[in-house]
Amino acid sequence: MKKIFLLLIAAFTLTGCSIYQIDSKDTTEDYFAPKTNIDQVQYLEKVDKPSQEIGVVTVTTERRQSLKDVLPKLKQEAAIMGGDAITDIQSDATGAWKKIKPQKLLGNAYIRETVSAKVIVFK
Repeated sequence: MKKIFLLLIAAFTLTGCSIYQIDSKDTTEDYFAPKTNIDQVQYLEKVDKPSQEIGVVTVTTERRQSLKDVLPKLKQEAAIMGGDAITDIQSDATGAWKKIKPQKLLGNAYIRETVSAKVIVFK
């Protein structure tokens, strides 16, 4: 009985939500060949050459992650879309954690952050 209980606890713990939820949306009907490596996708704060937006990628995290942790996830999704770069990164984080009532601790609605970026290709 103890082994079954421990197995259930382990299964519940290991099958929880993932840390990252990654999504993308095309904004063009044009096809761009996927990149083979995320190093082929640049992160640009400011775009200074002709480009075309081909989509938007979003990463939702369960906890506040640094840009250093989220950036590879954004670049990977952009590489799948065939993007040359990501830019205009936006976050819905307020910069402070909201207070969580003890009974709401497991309903992590207050500790999620969504980061989005535009995916571009150079002309």
